Amino acid sequence: MTTTTAHHTKDGTEVRTTSRLSGEDLTLAYERRTVAENLTVAVPDASFTVIVGPNACGKSTLLRALSRTLKPARGTVLLDGRDIGTLPAKQVARTLGLLPQTSVAPEGITVADLVARGRYPHQGLLRQWSREDERVVNESMDATGVAELSERPVDELSGGQRQRVWIAMALAQQTPLLLLDEPTTYLDITHQIEVLDLCARLHEEGRTVVAVLHDLNHAARYATHLIAMRDGRVVAEGPPARVVTETLVQDVFRLRCRVIDDPETGTPLVVPAARRAAAV
Repeated sequence: MTTTTAHHTKDGTEVRTTSRLSGEDLTLAYERRTVAENLTVAVPDASFTVIVGPNACGKSTLLRALSRTLKPARGTVLLDGRDIGTLPAKQVARTLGLLPQTSVAPEGITVADLVARGRYPHQGLLRQWSREDERVVNESMDATGVAELSERPVDELSGGQRQRVWIAMALAQQTPLLLLDEPTTYLDITHQIEVLDLCARLHEEGRTVVAVLHDLNHAARYATHLIAMRDGRVVAEGPPARVVTETLVQDVFRLRCRVIDDPETGTPLVVPAARRAAAV
């Protein structure tokens, strides 16, 4: 079961989209500190949705709520039309894969063994490790370009390699929904593009991908659907070409800029205003 939402394009045309994952009237908090109130959001099916906004605006908190790692103080996260908090853990894990902001592998574990942990949701008393599991693990490592590292300890890998291994583990879950919290943090520009290209390919193969990103230009280039947040609120959402404007960047990020067409992709490209020369 999915929920249906409606939005309007710039010419006023109503577009209706379905969503297997959504949050309704959410209040999100850590102990006594409230991060967001009255927050409603729906992730369009088959989209590459990217959540953007300034530091401490609630991006990662929203992703944690959508992935069931943070229980809302109020409101409901719906997965296939049901309250995600009432679903069995394995059922959620077979539907939704998560790459958290900080992932720590057990000391000495190899790439193949870590990726194999993604098959846990498919195990049970009557179903143990099988040739199907082996096939999925191998395909997941192939898809993320880490097959040749399968016998290497994860803690010996570079940051970009480790990130691809964690994505491979999420792929091994074989979930239609994949959530990633700041997957490019601490990576150099080459590895950032490598990881985002991989996410784009996974989306093109049919997965719904949701990511929190800090880099607005990366978000505009890769996303099919943008959610812009500030102070715990969604201030704009839709296709990057409609969302990323000079006015929005000023309002959300407090940054003067020009928005031009990316010469490579034609997507919006934010060019920050230059520092004004000191008066002579």
